[in-house]
Amino acid sequence: MTDDAPTWPLDKDGFRLRGLEMTRTETFTDAAFAFAVTLLVISTQSVPDSYEEMIGALAGAPAFAVSFLLIMTFWFGHWQWSRRYGLEDMGAIFLSGALVFMVLVYVYPLKFLFSLAVNFYSGGRFSPDATLSGIDELYHIFGIYGLGYAAMTALIATLHFHAWRQRDALGLDAVERHLTRAHILAWLVLGTVGALSASLAFFTEPVRVVWPGWVYMLLPVVMPLIGRRANRENRRLMAERGARRSPSPDSSRLL
Repeated sequence: MTDDAPTWPLDKDGFRLRGLEMTRTETFTDAAFAFAVTLLVISTQSVPDSYEEMIGALAGAPAFAVSFLLIMTFWFGHWQWSRRYGLEDMGAIFLSGALVFMVLVYVYPLKFLFSLAVNFYSGGRFSPDATLSGIDELYHIFGIYGLGYAAMTALIATLHFHAWRQRDALGLDAVERHLTRAHILAWLVLGTVGALSASLAFFTEPVRVVWPGWVYMLLPVVMPLIGRRANRENRRLMAERGARRSPSPDSSRLL
């Protein structure tokens, strides 16, 4: 990074924020994610107009909360990418549009799957309307969900790869190049787990131990390991960046 390089504010990881001004693509994407959250609420019920309906609506709140958090994870991934790179070329527009399409489709299996999980673990007290007729249907739901999950993570990974291809034009320094590669890896790992779950759901015989669901338990193990390694390397590169910017003792005597 040269002395006459543009100066941008830094985020907590030391990445210069080139996209502080919202683009039309980011505005459209944010609106689509907000609409997807709305679909989470109204996909199975309307505004209650009686006490019984209100209690029934509240019974769906835990599934809505988990689904909302997952939708926000994807939204944050796109928001962070937009802030860091500030790209609005045809590649960014196409990939963001594909992400919008996927989130609006993904919202239905997402809500249904987590409604089933909440219904099961609460003994039917929450999300009582979420039911299946057999284990085959559960496997199919996991397959559909896994495909959507893999597609959305792959799109965010591809957005980062799109920025990586323009690393010289963007003027990414060593810290920013490392963080870009780290995010590509992290999102690809998430997508790989989703694809593995979908493969087990579609191509294995359904059994009572629902392996397509248990596959996601890999994430609490693998992702922290990836994160710690990336953070350790980022701290090293940040220290080197700070050392390059600090004047040497000899030069400070000349000032």
